[in-house]
Amino acid sequence: MILRAGPTNRITDVAGLRVGSAHDDRLKSGVTVVVCDEPAVGGFQVLGGAPGTRETDLLEPQNSVQTVNAVVLSGGSSFGLDAASGVQAWLREQGIGFAVGGFRVPIVPTAILFDLANGGKKDWGRYPPYRDLGYAAVATASHDFAIGTAGAGAGALTAGLKGGLGTASTVLASGVIVGALAAVNAIGSATLHRSRHFWAAPFEIDGEFGGLGYPHPMPDGTSDILLKYRDRQVGANTTIAVIATDAVLSKADAKRLAICAHDGFVRAIWPTHTPADGDIVFALATGGTGIALSGDDAIDLYAAAGATMARAIARGVYAATPAEGDLFPVWSARR
Repeated sequence: MILRAGPTNRITDVAGLRVGSAHDDRLKSGVTVVVCDEPAVGGFQVLGGAPGTRETDLLEPQNSVQTVNAVVLSGGSSFGLDAASGVQAWLREQGIGFAVGGFRVPIVPTAILFDLANGGKKDWGRYPPYRDLGYAAVATASHDFAIGTAGAGAGALTAGLKGGLGTASTVLASGVIVGALAAVNAIGSATLHRSRHFWAAPFEIDGEFGGLGYPHPMPDGTSDILLKYRDRQVGANTTIAVIATDAVLSKADAKRLAICAHDGFVRAIWPTHTPADGDIVFALATGGTGIALSGDDAIDLYAAAGATMARAIARGVYAATPAEGDLFPVWSARR
């Protein structure tokens, strides 16, 4: 299977999806929203030990609601779950949501990452700002959006480097597109030890995160475990992500897509899925192509999910930009 990126190398290469972000530079935190132009089949998988979520139970295959209207990724730890209320408010104003009892209820699964201890000012008073950030983010949703220090990745950190918001896409031989979006705030490292070489290097397409490949020979200490807060008493981190496709999937298929996308975490971050990470992947299937894959084509889809997610994670770290008060440098400053 030869992988090639989609036209913009963004999750929005999956037709029917738009992405909006909003963040506060002083806060060093923000929100990113994936909006479905038409309700999309959803799924999810949590593999981190410290997740923070909203409306994930309804995504289980055995439960009644089949589709979702948007997915929210937010900073702010549990305070960031308020972002979903802002997104719901905007969608309701547009008449978007699940029809029940004469009402429209927007279905907006949400996950958060821990960026409270990142040098930003969190003195927001009685109520946190995430509801307003969610409303602002969804209102700006489009096919083109910023990556790096933006949205839910605005205050993200990894082991020794700033994290960020990353995205990537892959076009399969069947014509199906797979897209990924990740807010990378892992306790582990996206690069080999303290080098500029990304763990995700084998999956890179067209130098999208520096084109450095793996070092040769591999340096001593490559398997040493670097942790973001090893010398600090901070207990939460997290990479939160969305994998999407325009193939036709059932809810069970979407859950499998989310599971396979977690392989991209393993390929791009060392270590990952720890007790201090809340790692989660949401899956969206728009069905826009009308193609229901089976056999080898289905395996290609699930394999591409992991590869595309690994690339999105690396691109989020690669694209981070410096800001006043940063605790860690950006990748581009590392030598």
